Amino acid sequence: MATNALMKPGLFPSVFDDFFKPWNEWFDSGRPLGRTLTVPAVNVNETEQNYNVSVAAPGMKKEDFKIDLEGNMLTISSEKEEEKEEKEGKYNRKEYNYSSFSRSFTLPEDVNREQIQAKYEDGVLKLSLPKKEEAKKSAEAKHIAIQ
Repeated sequence: MATNALMKPGLFPSVFDDFFKPWNEWFDSGRPLGRTLTVPAVNVNETEQNYNVSVAAPGMKKEDFKIDLEGNMLTISSEKEEEKEEKEGKYNRKEYNYSSFSRSFTLPEDVNREQIQAKYEDGVLKLSLPKKEEAKKSAEAKHIAIQ
């Protein structure tokens, strides 16, 4: 049987936590060097004409994305590195920020690979994956009589 200890939150633990936060983030267990791994949200929907993929990635530019198609595997990835330097009086502060993600999707056989389009606007990367003509025809509704 495990024993659980309850601690009453107070002023001093939060002050010390805030003070040591930069070092705690480096050595936080379960994450490499305290990095938080994030992957943008993706929405996929299907219409009669195409598949639509939307990737929520605010604060990025279209040049930050890389979209590759290899076989039937579509990969959307991004690598972004920023450097910020502040000089004030006798103090210098230089910060680096690196973020990246990669999402891969197996495409259905009915996608027209030559017609795939991508557009980035208002923080959302939108991909349109049109269906082949024969797939559109087979998707038409048909009434089947019961015998």
